[in-house]
Amino acid sequence: MGLRDFRPGRKLIAAKRLARELALVARGLASSDHVVQAHIIPMRRCNLDCGYCNEYDDVSKPVPLTTMLERVDHLARLGATLITISGGEPLLHPDLDDIIRRIRHHGAIAGMITNGYLLMPARIQQLNEAGLDHLQISIDNVTPDEVSKKSLKVLDKKLQMLAEHADFHVNINSVVGGGVRNPEDAYTIATRAIEYGLSSTVGIIHDGRGQLQALPEKVREVFFRVRALNKTSYARLNHFQEAIAMGQPNNWRCRAGARYLYICEEGLVHYCSQQRGHPGVPLANYTIEDIRREYLTEKACAPNCTISCVHQTSLMDFWRDPQTIPAPHFEKPEPLVQIQSAGH
Repeated sequence: MGLRDFRPGRKLIAAKRLARELALVARGLASSDHVVQAHIIPMRRCNLDCGYCNEYDDVSKPVPLTTMLERVDHLARLGATLITISGGEPLLHPDLDDIIRRIRHHGAIAGMITNGYLLMPARIQQLNEAGLDHLQISIDNVTPDEVSKKSLKVLDKKLQMLAEHADFHVNINSVVGGGVRNPEDAYTIATRAIEYGLSSTVGIIHDGRGQLQALPEKVREVFFRVRALNKTSYARLNHFQEAIAMGQPNNWRCRAGARYLYICEEGLVHYCSQQRGHPGVPLANYTIEDIRREYLTEKACAPNCTISCVHQTSLMDFWRDPQTIPAPHFEKPEPLVQIQSAGH
């Protein structure tokens, strides 16, 4: 039994959240003409400088609140049922709670990906009050090194705070693959998360285009041990990673640009964080026709893709509608820092 099990009222909140998530699935199965999940970037700046990350800078200003609310409103018009806020570091945005409230106002599920450094009990309570549904922190190692400062040594107290105070679901994602000095750290991190009553997943670090990097045998063994620890989170919908760990491509229909959208700080729609530039259409001009076109577009990068959120969203339509539009020519996105990035 984890620390979270003792917080009164949490089970009722979780039950209501589950009902909304089941409604999301039902709507997604009923129709393919709407967005299921969107990632929005209100803040490209980050307070850390992890060596593998190509999704941040240290100079950008926050996107104005009015602009962010307009983007959330348009995503609602496109039928988005899950909107995840990431960055950069979204907790640096001064109006983050208002963005979360706007997502919830439209009936969508509100998620966030953060490095966790800025979390304190009072800040967690503010996120509770804003209506946050899901939060994910990726922890890369047990002790900080030159590659990543997102370590268990630094963040363990934050996990305890989340276990004690958060009404939203919390997932801790550990990583294996390129740049991880000690793969056994992933198991240590996952075990600690579960001790606190949090859910745990494991991701595979990909290159700057979100592409496959096969795991050595020793690292694969750690990867599968971590996966076996927790079978309750929706983020466990990641059987595609088994092939990735073995260095094998996946045969699937990527619905990025349709069922999944990545909206950068400039307000442009991209397939994902690692394929910025495609289709590159302003969100304000995005329509149902764009969704239908991209739904049928075969993505050339799909077989070796490791981007979990896109895989998971596309699972909803794996059984229907073959993709018939020729794949566009993909270019590697300009890295903001270096060429590797941990998956969502």
